[in-house]
Order: sequence, then structure tokens, then C-alpha cells
Amino acid sequence: MKLEFGFGTTVQTVELPDENVMDVLHANQVEHELMGEEEVRRALSQPVGAPLLSEVVKPGEKIAIVTSDITRPMPTYVVMPPLLDALYDAGIKKEDITLVFALGSHRMHTPEEMKKLAGERAYEEITCMDGDASDCVHMGTTSHGTPVDVVRVVAEADRRICLGNIEYHYFAGYSGGAKAIMPGVSTRDAIQSNHSQMVKPEACAGRLEGNPVREDIEEAGQICGIDYIVNVVLDEHKKVIMAAAGDAVKAHREACRFLDRIYRKEIPERADIVLVSQGGAPKDLNLYQTQKALDNAKHAVKKGGIIILIGSCKEGLGEHVFEEWMTKSPSAESMIPRIQEDFQLGGHKAAAIAMVLENAEIYLVSDLEDDFVRGIFLEPKASAQEALDCAFEKLGKDAKVLAMPYGGSTLPFAAE
Repeated sequence: MKLEFGFGTTVQTVELPDENVMDVLHANQVEHELMGEEEVRRALSQPVGAPLLSEVVKPGEKIAIVTSDITRPMPTYVVMPPLLDALYDAGIKKEDITLVFALGSHRMHTPEEMKKLAGERAYEEITCMDGDASDCVHMGTTSHGTPVDVVRVVAEADRRICLGNIEYHYFAGYSGGAKAIMPGVSTRDAIQSNHSQMVKPEACAGRLEGNPVREDIEEAGQICGIDYIVNVVLDEHKKVIMAAAGDAVKAHREACRFLDRIYRKEIPERADIVLVSQGGAPKDLNLYQTQKALDNAKHAVKKGGIIILIGSCKEGLGEHVFEEWMTKSPSAESMIPRIQEDFQLGGHKAAAIAMVLENAEIYLVSDLEDDFVRGIFLEPKASAQEALDCAFEKLGKDAKVLAMPYGGSTLPFAAE
């Protein structure tokens, strides 16, 4: 069998016997009737686990809408027109609505970026602002000990509506839902407390129940109070193909189930060798982005197996904190306790790579220098074919292979 994997603007090709190939994972095709604003309007007219929005909000109340910042693909500009119409129909005045961009620990936006995110109509009709983590209200503490310190404009609103898009998240299970509050409009101390649990095995992509990070997020959401959510699922072109509105947990779960129908891939067992790529440029410009495919691949590889990560990474590691952790840590395993004691964005992805290395070797096919790759605890290979040949040599000619040509978008689940 001949397999191709995106590598920058080119491809890496491998050939191997058919009998060694367990499966080649691609996204499932799922039928959907409506898209974009029409689908959002449908969701608002058919809320999940909650009454219509008009029965929740009351005239004169201050409404805070919390949405994603520029680092996320959430198309706020698609959701806002139907949402504003629903609020206006309920008697809410424009001056009582504030759209808050959930920065987490990211930088603030320019006015032009805010307008692009919100859409021209929302930007002109209502107040749009960045969440200011330096001005928060303490609302309580979760059972894990995470402080629920929420940006003041959100904490002091009469009603809170959270927006988000649903994707797999490698330690919160899925994005969306109460993540708009925690970490979206929370303090750095709160984020560190919550994210420090990422090292627990139950904190993994596709898992909600029993996931300590997600449970802490949703407890924080309950303490803060989320009156409504509007979450969307996007296709590979970043278009809205499904929306769920209503209860912060029940509507979120419905959107997660829809995501699973597209991107969750059941496999009979874990493979000895996993070949994985982000699909080429621009998703493999650096290792920081390519790590997403690696983290999905870890769910498909046997303990003691080999993951062959195929990504150009021509721009290097891609993030300065990530680079500092990867290049200056004395060992891969040292990054795991470090992230528990000193959570740092960027460092968390380095620790995630270290956790993969606890169970499997990683062969990296990239444009990075070999010595540099060895210095960041990975094994460099000149081509995907060379990497596969070396993997067979180590694990035996009967080793089973799983291929993930679009590893960032497909999440394997082993039956075992």
C-alpha cells in the first residue's frame, strides 16, 4: 500500500505491505441541513435543556456575552446577528449588552481585530471589549481549590451567555461550554490551578466524565453562573454546520456528540506504529502547531510503540515559552512535575510531548536539524519511509501500522 502525508507544501510518501495496515483514518461525512446563521437561528429556536432565551432574560437586565479571542476559530460574527435578534425580541436594549472577548492569558486585541471577530453589526450596535484579568471579582472556590475569580464586567452582569466552537481539547476533553468562563475570563492563578491537573491520565481528548480539568471548569461555571450557551461545530472550511443553544452542560454535550460523529474514529486495538501528519502547510509550520496531531496519535499507539510525526516545522518550534522548555529542560520527564508546580502556556505543550514519550518513542520527520531534534528528546528521520523502515526494524516485520494523514482532526479510540 502507498500512503501520502502532507509535509509543508509537498508530500511524504511511504510504501508498506497491505497486511501491516490496520487502518487509515479520515473524517466521517455527516449530513446536515442548515449552515451558518440559519443553523444558529434553528438552535436558538430549539434550545437544549433550557427554555427559549426570551424566557430567560428580562428587559432592563445587563447581559454579558462571552466569546473566544483571535487565537480560536470561533466565528462570533456568524452567531451574533441571530443572538442579538433574539435578545432584542426579548426586550433587551442595545446599551445593556456587552460582548466580552475571553483572553485567558493571551494578548489584548486591536479595535480592528475586535470588529473582525464580532462582525460589523455587533461592533456598531453594542459594547465590545476585552476581558481584563486585572479587574476581577472573587465568586468562590471549586472543590479542587481553583479560585473562581472572574472578569468584573462578566461577574457583575445579570445574565451570562457563553459562546464557543467545539473541538477536541487534549486535556479538557472538548472545547466550548464553560471554558468561556474558565479559563476564558479568569485570572492566571485560576488558570494555573485548573490546568495543573492536565498531567492526570483522565485529562485527555474526548473525555468529559471523570476528567478532572473539565469537571473543575464546569464547577467554576456553576459557581459563576452561566445562563445560556451557544456552541457551534465547524467543518474543515471553518463553516458552522451545527449549533446547540441552551443549558451550559446539556447543549454542550449535544454539540460534543455531533463532533464525535465526524471526527471520532473507533479502532479495534492500538497499533505498534502510528504514522501521523497535520496534513501539511500551514498547519505544520512549527512544532507548536504540529503537536496537536501528536497528541491525538498517542491514543492509537501501544505502550512501547513508535509514533512517526510528519511535519515540516520549517519555522522551528513556534512559541518562545515552548522553546525554552523543550531546549533547556534537563530531560523530557522533568517537564511533567514542572508543569504541575509552575503552569505556563507554551510549557504545557512541552509537558504534553513529555507525557507521550513516557509510553512511546517519537520519530520526527521535519526540516529541523538532526542535532536540534535530538536535543528536544525526539529521534530525527530524513523521510517518512526511512522512519517507517527503522520502526519495522525495531518492532518486527509483522508490526501493525495505523495512518492518520490529518491527525489534528481525527481522534482515535481503541476498543481496549
